[in-house]
Amino acid sequence: MSEFGKCPFCSRIEEGSGDLFYGTAASFEDSFPVSPGHTLVVPRRHEEDFFNLTDVEQRDLWALVALVRERLKERLKPNGFNVGFNNGAAAGQTVQHTHVHIIPRFDGDTADPRGGIRWVLPQKAKYWND
Repeated sequence: MSEFGKCPFCSRIEEGSGDLFYGTAASFEDSFPVSPGHTLVVPRRHEEDFFNLTDVEQRDLWALVALVRERLKERLKPNGFNVGFNNGAAAGQTVQHTHVHIIPRFDGDTADPRGGIRWVLPQKAKYWND
C-alpha cells in the first residue's frame, strides 16, 4: 500500500486497466516513464517482496516480461532494454507492490550508456578505463 492509501497497482488491476494479462501477472505503462514505452509487469496479488511470490507467480511475471518486450520491439524498435526491479526501500522501491521495469533504450538517449544498471551507485558504476 502507498502512504496515501490503496496500492496504485492493485487499483489499476481491479479497474482492468492493464495492457496485457498473463496468468497471475499484469502489465501497464509506467505513470512516470523514463523512456517511451517504459512498462511495468506486476503480480495480480499484492505482494511487496519479489522473493515472497510463488513459483507460479514468478514464472508468469517473467513470461509476461518476455511478451511485453516483444511487443515493444515491434512497436518502438528500441536498440536495447534495461529490465529489473527494486526490492525493498534500501534498493529504492517506492511502491510496495512487486514490479518489474521494462525500459526501452534508444541509441543516443544518453551520452554514455555503459554500465547501465550499475549507475544506481554512481561512485562504483564506472569500472572501465576510457
